[in-house]
Amino acid sequence: MSAQPKDIRVDDRHPDIEDTLDTVRRGLAAKPKKLPSRLFYDERGSALFEAICEQPEYYLTRVEIALMQEHAADMARTLGPDVRLVEYGSGSGIKTGVLLEHLETPAAYVPVEISRTALLDSVAELASRFPNIPMQPVCADFTQPLRLPVAMRPPRRTVIYFPGSTIGNFETKEAIRILRQMRTEMSDGGGILVGVDLKKDPAIIEAAYNDAAGVTRDFTLNMLVRLNRELGADFDLDAFQHRARYNAMAGRIETDLVSTKRQDVHVGSDTFAFREGEAMHVEYSCKYSLDDFAQMAAKAGLSVAKVWMDDERRFSVQYLVRSSPVS
Repeated sequence: MSAQPKDIRVDDRHPDIEDTLDTVRRGLAAKPKKLPSRLFYDERGSALFEAICEQPEYYLTRVEIALMQEHAADMARTLGPDVRLVEYGSGSGIKTGVLLEHLETPAAYVPVEISRTALLDSVAELASRFPNIPMQPVCADFTQPLRLPVAMRPPRRTVIYFPGSTIGNFETKEAIRILRQMRTEMSDGGGILVGVDLKKDPAIIEAAYNDAAGVTRDFTLNMLVRLNRELGADFDLDAFQHRARYNAMAGRIETDLVSTKRQDVHVGSDTFAFREGEAMHVEYSCKYSLDDFAQMAAKAGLSVAKVWMDDERRFSVQYLVRSSPVS
C-alpha cells in the first residue's frame, strides 16, 4: 500500500521564514553578495524549472531521460532487488518513474523535496503508477542531514538517487560534504546513483542557461519575487538582469542577478546598497570530466563503480560505492 500525499513527513529542519530571512541578510551583507540556489524553489519556481527543462537549448533533461530510458534496466540490475531508493530533490519524478519501472521488488521510495507542492504532485502521480511500491515522502532541505523514515520492510540496501546534475550546483567543497552525507545515509553495501553533466563545447553549455524564450531569466528573477512576497523585501524586478556565463577555467556556469542601477534594497529593518553593474551570485552549474568527478568522489570516500553515457558523451549517470573510510 503506497503512502498517500497526506502522509508526507515534514522534517524539523525544513527552512522557515526566520531561517530564510537570516540566510538572505547574511548573503546580502557578504562581499560579493550571494544567495543560495535553494531559494529558487517555491511553487512558481518549481514550475518554471520544469518549463526550462522543455526548452530546446536545455539539453540536460532531454539527454538524461533518453539515457535513463536506454539504460534503466542495466541500472536496476546494478542496484539489485529490494532497494530502498532515496531521491534528493525529487521534483517532478519523471526520471524516477523510468527507474522504478525496472527495479525488482523495491522496498520503498523516499523522495526528499523542499517544495511541498512539487512533492505532493510527484508522489500522487507515482503512487498511481506504482501502487505496490511503498512511498515515504519527506519535505525537507536535502543539503542538511536527514532523518529518513523507517522502511516498511527491511531493504537489502539503500541507494541515494541524485539526478539532474544537481550535484553541479555546489562548489567543490560543498559537493564533497553532500557526497559524504549521502555516504553516511546509505546503508552498508548501498550506493549513490548520480547525474553528472560533462564538459563540452562552451557555446552549447551557455545556450542551455540563456534560452531564447527567456524562461531561465524568469526563473532567476522569481527568486526576488519570492523574497518580496515572503520577507516583505522591496527588490525592483525591473532593476535586475539575469546573467549566466561559462567560466572555462573553473568549468562551470556562473549565474548572477546584476543590478542595472545604483539602488537600495530593504529586507526587514536592514538596507543593502547595490552599485550599478554589481552582480549578486545565485547559482553555480559545474561541469566535469570523468576524471574530475572521480577525484571529487574519492575525497568523499567513494569510488565510481559504473558509468552510463550518451553516444556524444554530453551527460553521464554514475554509480558510486564506498571506497575507504573518510576522516
